[in-house]
Amino acid sequence: MDLSNILVIAGKPDLSELVSQTKGGAVVSNLVTGQKYPVFKNDRISSLGEIRLFTETDERPLEEVMQAIFRKLEGKPTDFDPKKAESKVMFDLLGDVLPDYDRERVHASDVKKLFSWYNVLLSAGKITLDEETSEENQEKEENQ
Repeated sequence: MDLSNILVIAGKPDLSELVSQTKGGAVVSNLVTGQKYPVFKNDRISSLGEIRLFTETDERPLEEVMQAIFRKLEGKPTDFDPKKAESKVMFDLLGDVLPDYDRERVHASDVKKLFSWYNVLLSAGKITLDEETSEENQEKEENQ
């Protein structure tokens, strides 16, 4: 799974996927609506591939966390609406998939975004398990 072409654009709803680059910016496609629109160099744009989640010892790439959620939920969307759910429900699920997340530096707004993004990426078919990760997990399960 490669999240480097999936973008968060400040002021725009949902996630977008990079379609092409232009001289003054880029053309992106909204993952929910499919609508294409231009973004410019002065827009605040972040790639999901660059986002990390704080743990007690280091940082985990968002891609790893998304795959852990995907495995935990067996490829299904969350059974709660991240925009309306209680923080405790979301933090409990995060604790199940990433037990060592930093409880002081990971805020409710971060977890809300995480699960909202997970649902969007899942519905757009962008979450897949890496073969390496799948093989490692199979070995762990066989050794238990």
